[in-house]
Amino acid sequence: MILKVSAFMPPMPNEIEAADLYHEIKTTEPVPNYDVFATAYLGLSKMIEAKKLAKPNLLTVIDYTKSSNEKRLWTIDLAKRKTKFFELVSHGKNSGEYYAKKFSNTSGSHMSSLGFYKTGNVYYGKHDRSLKLHGLEPAINCKAFERGIVIHGAHYVSTAFIRQHKRLGRSWGCPALRPEIKDKVIDEIANGSCLFIYYPEQNYLKNSNYLN
Repeated sequence: MILKVSAFMPPMPNEIEAADLYHEIKTTEPVPNYDVFATAYLGLSKMIEAKKLAKPNLLTVIDYTKSSNEKRLWTIDLAKRKTKFFELVSHGKNSGEYYAKKFSNTSGSHMSSLGFYKTGNVYYGKHDRSLKLHGLEPAINCKAFERGIVIHGAHYVSTAFIRQHKRLGRSWGCPALRPEIKDKVIDEIANGSCLFIYYPEQNYLKNSNYLN
């Protein structure tokens, strides 16, 4: 648990806020595990303090501890206490098969990258309408933009693909979504909201500027 509180230390204010907010939302909405949510909320709070976000009330979380056969992306409207999207999402083909376990910031790695991102502009490219992502963490995801790591739709993200292949399809590192939902997600989170991709990799958790 990343935000574990010592028996000799009172919880920090943003952890109290995270816990209260989490339990309020959880009463009616699907949410990530608490540890994942609290970790994301800590980084979001620092992004807000640094005035990096145009949409500070939106938080999108991807939990790569979950199998690709499970829904593992949440977009939460913190102001309205509502989960707007709860979706399947791909990981990079060289990050793993059923589970994403390896991550890279290197061009050509075809791996996913962890950490905190700010969403950018909508554009049309090889995957049609897509959303640019700006990685905010040096050595972790800062090359996402030049690598072309974006949110886009993909035919291999579907329950039908899972039934046929026993797992979700994989990307070259992009968090790809179902084609039927990708435009709605893109429209909601584009232009300055927080995206957090989680996996309990100790080197990242110990060295992230947003978590320490």
